[in-house]
Amino acid sequence: MTAAPPPQRPLLLLDVDGPLNPYGAKPHRRPDGYRTHRLLTPRWVASERQRLAAWGIPESRPRPLRVWLNPGHGPALLALPFDLVWATTWEEEANAYVSPALGLPELPFIAWPVPRRTPEVGVFWKTPEIVAWVAGRPFAWVDDEIGEADRAWVRAHHPGPALLRRVDPKLGLLPEDFAALRRFAEEQAAEPGVPACG
Repeated sequence: MTAAPPPQRPLLLLDVDGPLNPYGAKPHRRPDGYRTHRLLTPRWVASERQRLAAWGIPESRPRPLRVWLNPGHGPALLALPFDLVWATTWEEEANAYVSPALGLPELPFIAWPVPRRTPEVGVFWKTPEIVAWVAGRPFAWVDDEIGEADRAWVRAHHPGPALLRRVDPKLGLLPEDFAALRRFAEEQAAEPGVPACG
């Protein structure tokens, strides 16, 4: 008799800016537990050069991007019963710059379309792309731009369970976010297919 394959764990889709980098906090007051990183990622450099050129300063060296990251988030994320995926505009740069700072391994990432498609009014542009990418698999998603329209869109277009968790970009991921994520994953392990969209 052949053993059944183990059930797939749900996916946890991670945005960087907002959940992991609380960019909305007071500019000169780093939140407790976070470390400051000053990064010159290729995307940041390209966008800054474009912005400076538009201001008539084409040869100026871009200033680094200030990012706050909490090294405790890496182990806390790895301890959750999910398969982690980057769902951030950082795309592959999250593996090069964010993963090492958090102690995360290289993760799969969603490559966003260019140009970005505009979904229906009120729906965040990432939402349809995420639903297509997960292909029916249970997932949780943390982002600072999730709203009720996104939850409704996911309920209407995604056949499996989903948890859409909005994170305040002034605060980043909090213990209650980790608790909600763990609860969702444990519910899926106990009763696969239980819908959610909180």
